[in-house]
Amino acid sequence: MNKVKVFLSNNRHFLILLYYLVILLGYQLLNKITVPKYYMYHPIDRYIPFVPIMVVPYVFWYILITASLVYLGFTNKNDFYRLALFMFGGMTICYIIFIIFPNGQNLRPVITKTNIFTQLITLIYSIDNPTNSAPSIHVIDTMGVFIALRKNEKLGKIKKFQIASAIVTILIIMSTMMIKQHSILDVMYGLLMSLVLYIVIYRIPLHKFSFIRKEAHQRV
Repeated sequence: MNKVKVFLSNNRHFLILLYYLVILLGYQLLNKITVPKYYMYHPIDRYIPFVPIMVVPYVFWYILITASLVYLGFTNKNDFYRLALFMFGGMTICYIIFIIFPNGQNLRPVITKTNIFTQLITLIYSIDNPTNSAPSIHVIDTMGVFIALRKNEKLGKIKKFQIASAIVTILIIMSTMMIKQHSILDVMYGLLMSLVLYIVIYRIPLHKFSFIRKEAHQRV
């Protein structure tokens, strides 16, 4: 218990991750009660194939965002704050959009073949209703991680890492459409929101955010 207290005392910035519990509860609630009024569809969607193996990068998203937050939390508090603000701020805005414009998609195929990839997709379908799809949270959080890792002073200088990061980002975004979790419209709206978040978070001086200003003052 003492070790936990010491850790939290030295790493208070990690407490911001508790907001994820609020995010998770909000998502579960909206997932149950949302009745879509608007269905996301574009003619391009019919030409995007259903590729079960793309569930791998889709699920890898969970590892990516967790590892990125932990790494930045231990190595660069400013980058950690920016990523947390990007992700949690983006998801909060998405929830407001879901409430005002309840939306969903009707793209999921009838799965006939059985293998480890289709079984995993079936599990995802059973847990995650085809609602609240636009903007895509998967896309927003993925872009948040990509930008944060690219802006990181240390990782930004490692060319091979940045290439790998870009490839993973593209694969995750593609996976949302290729396992039929999202329409291309969801992805485009997610990218648009990511651009807005980038401008707000990375173009406004960091000291403008009160919690970061307080952290800097404590270090002094």
